[in-house]
Amino acid sequence: MIPYGKQFLDQDDLDAVIGALRSPKITQGPRVDEFEVKLARKCGSRYAVSVSSGTAALHLATLALGLMKGDEILTTPISFLATSNAVLYVGAKPVFCDIEYPTANISVSNLEKLISRPRVKAIYPVHFGGLPCDMPAIHKIARKRGLFVVEDACHALGARYKYHGSWYKIGSCAHSDMAVFSFHPVKHITTGEGGAITTNSKKYYEKLLALRSHGMFRSPALSKRIGPWYYAMKHLGFNYRLTDIQAALGVSQLKKLDRFVNRRREIAEKYNQRFKGLPCVEIPATPDGFMNAYHLYPLRIDFKKAGLTRAVLMHELQKSGVGTQVHYIPIYTQPYYRELGYRIRCPEAERYYASTLSLPIYPSMTNRDVDKVVRVFIKTLRGNL
Repeated sequence: MIPYGKQFLDQDDLDAVIGALRSPKITQGPRVDEFEVKLARKCGSRYAVSVSSGTAALHLATLALGLMKGDEILTTPISFLATSNAVLYVGAKPVFCDIEYPTANISVSNLEKLISRPRVKAIYPVHFGGLPCDMPAIHKIARKRGLFVVEDACHALGARYKYHGSWYKIGSCAHSDMAVFSFHPVKHITTGEGGAITTNSKKYYEKLLALRSHGMFRSPALSKRIGPWYYAMKHLGFNYRLTDIQAALGVSQLKKLDRFVNRRREIAEKYNQRFKGLPCVEIPATPDGFMNAYHLYPLRIDFKKAGLTRAVLMHELQKSGVGTQVHYIPIYTQPYYRELGYRIRCPEAERYYASTLSLPIYPSMTNRDVDKVVRVFIKTLRGNL
């Protein structure tokens, strides 16, 4: 079976984890600091704060901004549930903005129409599938109203975009307040479960550090004045820490990030060459000036013209040893969101959802695996045309 995504681990990764297990501290030790420093350097940001998951990263970023009940955050319906759920966690309201169909990223023109809402306080763009959003344009819109911008970059570690002749790394926060990442096994690097927030703000950095550990602050000054045991809880925080075991794996994985991204891009290019011009199929769009890190490879398929349903196609591919997935069901259609009163329509998001299917893409895929996916997919599709 070729799954749609999975981790890549080698002996260096195993040795790193074993080394952490044999060290005096398996959590709250030096490897977490090392991972954060190296992640920030890789992304081009001043700071990075590691946490227990990408969802935790979104939650803490939302808390660090001080968003609360009554506030509205503009985001996309084509994302994993965590993006908008993190907004609900603090009592705020997600306001869903339709996407641009070719890229599946949030529509800048639709954002322009929504920022006039008086309660809007932030924009949460999602770099869908590894393709960066138009961050300079989003940043410009946000500045008009003094809005915060948090990039959901869980798909996009290693991606870049070009602006005024210079390339910017996702996570550099050149056009945002913060960016969040996930290190789930299907992502570009893994720590098992895990996530991180990058930022260039010392204020947010210090607040994030406290929020991930019960809202506690420690300082040399307080320790000297009161005692070495003393800590002060200034916020209602959580236990969202990453362990040294996970951080050790993260440090090892970061060394391979460029290789992982390059391989994903090679696989995507092979797919593009084979699927381009195939009846009923549209390959992923990557506009000029954007470098896609290809967490996903989502094809658009006209199932009506193809003469079969998506479910039938997925089952047939599964029987032939090819795993696929759908990314994503528009969030506002979920039962929980319906119960909250969401009755909106985002036509482009719904058109996208009706046609999308993600094919396997991950660094350890061999060329034989890629050929098998292409062969099985084309054979199954043509058998119904």
